[in-house]
Amino acid sequence: MENTKDIKLKLPENLIKCVDFHGHLCPGLVYGYLVAQEAMDLLELKRSRDEEVVVVSENDSCAVDALQILLGTSTGKGNLVLKDYGKNAYTIFSRSSKKAFRFSRNKSYQYSGESKEEFTRLDSAISSGKANEEEKWHHKHLKSADLLSKPFAEIFSAKEVDFHVPPFAPLARSEACSKCGEMTMSTKMVGPEKDMRLCIPCSTQ
Repeated sequence: MENTKDIKLKLPENLIKCVDFHGHLCPGLVYGYLVAQEAMDLLELKRSRDEEVVVVSENDSCAVDALQILLGTSTGKGNLVLKDYGKNAYTIFSRSSKKAFRFSRNKSYQYSGESKEEFTRLDSAISSGKANEEEKWHHKHLKSADLLSKPFAEIFSAKEVDFHVPPFAPLARSEACSKCGEMTMSTKMVGPEKDMRLCIPCSTQ
């Protein structure tokens, strides 16, 4: 079995950045990497310093980390929107071109690499709950390498879509909750009375 260091040396530089951030190589991270690279080509994107690029991810999987690293999107900046539908689908929007593409997986994964017998054995061991940790990681690395070898169109469909442009991330002053005293974004406060404004947790107690 190849160790992680050996595999890492063979990865594209941009993917190595994603692995360093995410902590390990896995198929989910590769899905995000492939989508980000394709979006950068189709929309002529550069890494977003602010909110020039917007991503809507329909899952909260490992793929999101690659989208953050390569496209410069994050929930903190407000240009990464997570919709936990469990779907391997992503919409990426460029504010400069005002164009958006939705990338989605419509086919079940089929391994087509050189180690098919080994992959099938590992897949069976994982499905039966008999795989050890080393076998699980080797399975992830084989699948990751296989995904990287496939044409993008074999994994994802890409379709230009209409996109409701989200506003830029809102800014608002903070004020103290009348009950707990903790500083809270004023637009998130509950209550019409100026002297009885509550944070959301306090308003539900």
